[in-house]
Amino acid sequence: MRALQLFTERDLRLTDIGPPPPPAPGEVQLRMRAVALNHIDLWGFRGMAFAKRVLPITVGVEAVGEVVALGEGVALPLGRLMVPYGAITCGTCPACQAGRDNMCENILGLRGFHVDGFAQEITNVPARLCVPVPDGVSAEHASTAAVTYATVQHMLFDNAKLQPGETIVIHAVGSGIGTIAVGMAKAIGCTVIGTIGSEAKRAAAEALGVDHVVNYSTERFESLARRVTAKRGVDVVFEHVGAATWAASLLSLRMGGRLVTCGSTSGVSAETNLMMLFQRQLRIYGSFGAPIRCVAEGLEKMAGGIGPVIDCVLPLEEFAAGLAKLEQRKVFGKVVITL
Repeated sequence: MRALQLFTERDLRLTDIGPPPPPAPGEVQLRMRAVALNHIDLWGFRGMAFAKRVLPITVGVEAVGEVVALGEGVALPLGRLMVPYGAITCGTCPACQAGRDNMCENILGLRGFHVDGFAQEITNVPARLCVPVPDGVSAEHASTAAVTYATVQHMLFDNAKLQPGETIVIHAVGSGIGTIAVGMAKAIGCTVIGTIGSEAKRAAAEALGVDHVVNYSTERFESLARRVTAKRGVDVVFEHVGAATWAASLLSLRMGGRLVTCGSTSGVSAETNLMMLFQRQLRIYGSFGAPIRCVAEGLEKMAGGIGPVIDCVLPLEEFAAGLAKLEQRKVFGKVVITL
């Protein structure tokens, strides 16, 4: 079967490998239909793995597949689309038992990053790590659920606890998670201040429904945030840009405001005004991944009409080209790879 494998840094090759064995008890075998690209794919491509890995490794962290075979003890309809959870969790530690899968104490790695991922034609997955796709949701859309939708759901509602009618700054609204964050926030009646990194994305951001669009590379979004809220400050900042926006993000918040962050694409270190932090009683939440529950909740929202913005759909052979678009920030929404 075909598999897309990383042999060394930035060296992707489409190879032929042997198919997996029949699914073991408790496993489901999936024929992969689509893979969605994320910055974590780009980190792996650049050689930025957070733990030791053995190369070559099959890439692809976020995906969707179709059930083609079942292991003993698994009852699922053949042909059903399923979203596999990318983290290989133990399922038995206190965190897993409490539904905090993304804090698993005995995690074996992330598929497509530490161990073989989903950019191959067939793979086996523990049935407990598969989430069924609701009727009416396409494979291309469902491929964005495990990382993109789940991350946003966890950030906005588990961590920041975004409430209807609040005002939120969402950074990089043209990114995969940015576009979904706009959709989820607008669905509950929030006012969205959305940042972009280039003027080329302004029209698309406005069409997405962003109430106030600001180019953070040339304009002070914190000034706009204060003006829109009559100097009060916004309730929530959805942060994943990092150093380039960090200080101004904190300045944008109201007394007791919440900042939630899951990324640092512009740099991992940033100065923080500690006096402002404690005097204004700001709350900062770090968010990484999401519990598997959030994958299901994201799919429900997708089925309810909050669909992903798809920048382009490419064949497996053009995976590297999709990564290049992501690296050059020439995307608005998600890049999806079909198998």
